[in-house]
Amino acid sequence: MSGYAYPGGELELFEKARGWKRYWCKRIEPFVHGAVLEVGAGMGANTQALAGLAYRRWVALEPDRALAERIVPPEGGRHSVVVGTVESLPASERFDTVLYLDVLEHIREDRAELDRAGAHLTPGGVLVVLAPALPFLFTPFDRRIGHFRRYTKRSLRSIVPPGFSEREMTYLDSVGLLASLGNRLLLRAALPTETQILFWDRWLVPCSVRLDQLLFGAVGKSVLAVWAAGASLC
Repeated sequence: MSGYAYPGGELELFEKARGWKRYWCKRIEPFVHGAVLEVGAGMGANTQALAGLAYRRWVALEPDRALAERIVPPEGGRHSVVVGTVESLPASERFDTVLYLDVLEHIREDRAELDRAGAHLTPGGVLVVLAPALPFLFTPFDRRIGHFRRYTKRSLRSIVPPGFSEREMTYLDSVGLLASLGNRLLLRAALPTETQILFWDRWLVPCSVRLDQLLFGAVGKSVLAVWAAGASLC
């Protein structure tokens, strides 16, 4: 997979969205454990953001060699960087947690991808997906960075492999959704500006943290799903 080149150019910008990362990191923290596979690790921003969680080892999997070479593994010797995809992993390799953090929307055959991921989970292991939500928000920005789709709760449920049980399914960033509906600041342009990213991260995300709780995850421009694998999957 060393010939693959990621088409987007937004990774450096969204690396600055530290408040957003803290928010969803806290939401997935209870599910991250054991041996972790991070699919589509990019430049390693999420790898670093999650380094304080409890796990035994971490594999940062990235198909773009140029991006993978920019990943700086956190200290402690628990991390490794692998250039490739889930399909290129040894069939015998197993993980307790598999993460798709703003990655699944970049994969054309998403159902087949989750099937492959499920084959690498231990019994009771968890599959975590964070993805952009709501197809009506799909814009040139999504297309520019290689998104094939945006998800709903229903569309995510339709592609999870048989034998998985749902642990979490919720929308996040309700205020970001309202802002997008109002003016499309972050979604209309081919690439948002740093000013727009920082405004969203510093002012809108903190409001979403509070409003998402009041709305019980009913709306938002991102969707978080967590499933547990059944014993018969591995």
